[in-house]
Amino acid sequence: MSGKVAPEPITGAKVRLRSKQMSDARDDYAWQKDPELTRLDAALPFTGSFARYLADYASEMNFSTPARRRFGVETLSGKHIGSCTYYDVDYDRGEAEIGILIGDRDYWNKGYGADAVNTLVNHVFTELNLRRIYLRTLEWNHRAQRCFQKCGFTACGRLEQDGYDFTRMELRREDWEKRRRSSVEQDHSATGMAGRPPEDTRSDAAAPPGSIP
Repeated sequence: MSGKVAPEPITGAKVRLRSKQMSDARDDYAWQKDPELTRLDAALPFTGSFARYLADYASEMNFSTPARRRFGVETLSGKHIGSCTYYDVDYDRGEAEIGILIGDRDYWNKGYGADAVNTLVNHVFTELNLRRIYLRTLEWNHRAQRCFQKCGFTACGRLEQDGYDFTRMELRREDWEKRRRSSVEQDHSATGMAGRPPEDTRSDAAAPPGSIP
């Protein structure tokens, strides 16, 4: 044993990001064999055996650099549901690229992906002190683009690579800081309302059930 201690998990509102583990391999193997999931990543499904995949997985587990770190995404109850990564860190330019996969379909469209992105972004800006985070997503993947927009990313160009068309998106540090300040102010405002008698809001139009995701 090397004696190296794994970093503490990074906790968001719905998910925790923690170091990848060999126990993740079975889920990751299933997700990388899934044609729908690999299509979202502009890749082909993995066709090899689990034994072969496991050997490559073990090698990758031992490979880490200051320019790249991969996390398992798990629920607050500890269920492994996906992965996310920051990579290609350029400290001179102050930027890095990120990627994310929520492989467990039971957790799609429920805010887990957005929380994983926000948690990863907060970690990268806080711990790496970068100025810009960017990503790419397939041009037709509007669901992913809406998720990233919800997290503060904006489109910044197009990219054609290996026959695929991608939309490039970015989040700059100053915009992230504005979002953080706004979130803190909203929390303080909500806290200041505590203990006040409820106002009569019966004249307001009620939102129909299920209309708020």
